Amino acid sequence: MDRYIFIIVLLACVLRAVRCYSSGKVTGACDNMTPQHKKGAQQSPAPFSVTTDRFSFKEGDEIIVKLLAASTPFTGFMLQAREVGGSSPLGSFTVTSGEAQPLTCNGLPNSAISHTSNSPKSSIQGIWRAPTSGNLNSIQFSASFVKDYSTFWVGVRSSPVTYNITAAPPASSTSVTSTASSSSEVSNSSTGCDSTKVCFSQPLNCDPGVSPDCYFLSAMTSLGDTAIQLEMTGPSDGYIAIGFSDDQRMGNDDIYICGRDSGGLIQLQHAFSTGRKTPEILPLGNVSDVKSSVNNSIISCSFTTRNPISTQRSGGSSSLYYLMIVHGPSNNGIIGTHTGTFISDTKVDISSPQVVTSGKEPPIIKAHGSLMLIAWMTTGSLGMIIARYLKGVAKGKHYFGKDVWFLVHVFLMTLTVAATIIAFILAFSEVGGWSGGVHPVLGCIVMILAFFQPIGAMFRCGPHHHLRFLFNWSHALNAVAIKGLAVAAIFTGLSYFSTSEDSWLLKVMGGFVGWEATMYILLEFHMRWKRNDHTESASESTSLELVLLVLFFLGNIAFLVALLVGIGSS
Repeated sequence: MDRYIFIIVLLACVLRAVRCYSSGKVTGACDNMTPQHKKGAQQSPAPFSVTTDRFSFKEGDEIIVKLLAASTPFTGFMLQAREVGGSSPLGSFTVTSGEAQPLTCNGLPNSAISHTSNSPKSSIQGIWRAPTSGNLNSIQFSASFVKDYSTFWVGVRSSPVTYNITAAPPASSTSVTSTASSSSEVSNSSTGCDSTKVCFSQPLNCDPGVSPDCYFLSAMTSLGDTAIQLEMTGPSDGYIAIGFSDDQRMGNDDIYICGRDSGGLIQLQHAFSTGRKTPEILPLGNVSDVKSSVNNSIISCSFTTRNPISTQRSGGSSSLYYLMIVHGPSNNGIIGTHTGTFISDTKVDISSPQVVTSGKEPPIIKAHGSLMLIAWMTTGSLGMIIARYLKGVAKGKHYFGKDVWFLVHVFLMTLTVAATIIAFILAFSEVGGWSGGVHPVLGCIVMILAFFQPIGAMFRCGPHHHLRFLFNWSHALNAVAIKGLAVAAIFTGLSYFSTSEDSWLLKVMGGFVGWEATMYILLEFHMRWKRNDHTESASESTSLELVLLVLFFLGNIAFLVALLVGIGSS
């Protein structure tokens, strides 16, 4: 009996200990901050970090402290503020979420915070308030992180925060996540571009303080200081991000992301991209003076970073980098595939004030766009018009046992399909994979339908077969669908090349659609009028049809040349 009682008591003690640890009531570890897990702490660098929103303080100041996980979440933690080199907690904490709770250490209420459960965590934020009296010195925030029972790190420290009696209190908008609802909180402006800071914008030279459609990045450095002051702003429903890269492709890029978190607030994140996939979120690191806002879907962030820029191929703040601005949607704080990308056309020294121009599209992408324009503004359009309206122009003339109109139609549509296939291969080989957005979706649908159009024609039934009408209708409807989708794809594709504020390339394309629709209406009207009125001679009808065809061709060529020139100079 005594043995059973002993076992029950032992189990109760063990369960109590486990329950206490998972609930974060770890006041027994206040001095050495070591979890009582009967295991040794890890000696490898911790995959976690402790960051602050400022680097100096005075009596009564509040400092926002964040615990961040790089890739692996932590289940438990303990955080204290101590004098540099000291061993006793200092000041008091308040918590901002249910995942953290204050603790009393060494008789000081709220002098530490810890977890409330063993749920996985990637970020914890607390607010530390400095004592209002006493002999204060510079401090560091020290934390312990628990990954699991046998894996934990002790003594992960922040950068020192210097005691300075003249330190200015931080603005209320300097928190990493803010409820900012007014763009006045982050006053990004083009003032100082080319004189005190590096500026990169899309459209070129736009002012984010004036134009709501302006994507803007600025960087400013001080002589003899490693700090970089960065600003970014732009319209987006999810996030905007800026990056530093060795080349003009995604991958090996140092990135800062300004976007909505799961609660709809704006947060700043540091990340690194390793290819065409979601970037790896890093600890925010040595970042201060963070301000963020969102107003009418215009997201803005400004901050100062002392983190070295690294692409894992080069490092150091004096290196040259391509600048990137991207934007896209987000879901519960997780960024999605970007829907817009702007890249500088040259590498930039961010310590040298200048206005940076947007990167030109690669020649292969320009070739892709040019082939699609030629295919669906000239050869495809002419081939469809000949099959619909001009069968009688060369009536009675045959070559190789086929009507002339049919041979011309097949030739033009073969060129169209071939140009579409080549353009698709060029774009896919340049991008190197699937790219997000509407344009590639439309392009793939056009490619698939265009590929099967001639295959269906090869297996059509004879002209007098009782099911011939099925082929005629399906062939015609598929052609109309391809044409409509191709025009939509061209519009979305031209948006990549249209860098001017008036978007003249898109306006020219709109003019082309209006012109072609007008010519189709005229040809349709003439065809129906000819069917109902037999007084017009065959030669007069043919002459009018040829005039309309030539007019149609010349108009299309004029619009095509304008767009090709625009693409070439984009």
